[in-house]
Parts: sequence; C-alpha cells; structure tokens
Amino acid sequence: MMSSVPNVIRILAADDHPLLRGGIAALVNGEPDMKLVAEASNGDEALEKFRSYRPDVAILDLQMPFLNGIEATSRIVGEFPSARIIVLTTFKGDAQVMGALRAGARAYLLKENVHLELLEIIRKVHEGRKRIPPEIASELAEHATEDDLSVREIEVLRLIGGGNSNRQIGDRLSIGEGTVKTHVTNILSKLSASDRAHAVTIALKRGIIDL
Repeated sequence: MMSSVPNVIRILAADDHPLLRGGIAALVNGEPDMKLVAEASNGDEALEKFRSYRPDVAILDLQMPFLNGIEATSRIVGEFPSARIIVLTTFKGDAQVMGALRAGARAYLLKENVHLELLEIIRKVHEGRKRIPPEIASELAEHATEDDLSVREIEVLRLIGGGNSNRQIGDRLSIGEGTVKTHVTNILSKLSASDRAHAVTIALKRGIIDL
C-alpha cells in the first residue's frame, strides 16, 4: 500500500459525491509530489480506509452519511493523534469550524475554493501547519467571546426551527414548558437574537443547526 516514489504525500479523500472525489483525484494525481491512495464515500469508510492506508493527509467532507466529517475526524485523531486532516465544506459557519478544529482538523476549506487552494493547503498541512480561510477566521474572532450553546439548547433551537411551540418542544424532550422558556431565553441571549425566528436564522448561518 505504500508508494514506491519517495517524498510523495499520500492522500485519502472522503466525500459522498463521486464528482468531487474525481476532481480531487485529478488535482492531486497531476502533482509530482502527491498521490491519491484511497477514497471513501462516508465517514465510516473514511475511518476504515485511514486505518488501512495510513495516509499522510486526509481530506474529509463535513456532511457525510453514517459519520459526519467532525465525528470521523474525532475518531481518526483519537486513534492516530498525528493525523493531518483537512475538512471540506460548503458551510462558512463558525460553529462548524470550531467543531472541526476541536475534533483535531488542521485545515478548513470551502468547496468553492478547492481548485484554487487545495494543493497549497495539502502541502502546508503536510508540513505541520494549520490553515483557516480569512473569511472564516473573522467569523471565529467575532464570536470568540460568546458562550457556546449547550447540547440541550441546540436541541431546543432545532425544534424551534421545525416550527414547534414551547409546549410541543417540552413534550418532545420530556421537559416542562417553563424549562423550555428558560432555554429559549438563554438561546436568545447567547446568540444576541431579537426573537425565536431571528435565533434560527443566526444558528443556520453560523452552522450551529441545519434543517
């Protein structure tokens, strides 16, 4: 499974869209110092392929079946602490970025910029450097001092986004309506939102929830 060519960066690409994997393969295999050694179409497969091939750099999509990119990154880094992982996404939300970085990703790249920036980022990550796009870094800085929403608050917010009333949310989560109201108050405060709809809009933009 090891490449016979010295100093070649061995790469794993995981994405559930074959066209994107094909585009990555074309980019990578066109470089003399890179080789795509494995592909995966979901998070579970990415973990298995990483175990089998031990690539120098892994490129993981955030939105994959079974295990998403953040979960797959966390599992891989848990087994292989020196793993160098680049996360690909269409999201610019800071919550998604923080989730990926906390899981152990070394770089975060928007899919719209793959053809422009991927090769450079692969080389930087292989060298042990990290990379976050400037537009995402500014989002991180803007929200750096804010309190994170709790797991329960995110559940409540997701149900608000689904059009549920406080009573319906309480029934779904087996908590009292008063407790739901407290969660909603905390959510509005943490997101600096004017009302429930505004909170959902902010959360979607930042990648805290998806509907």
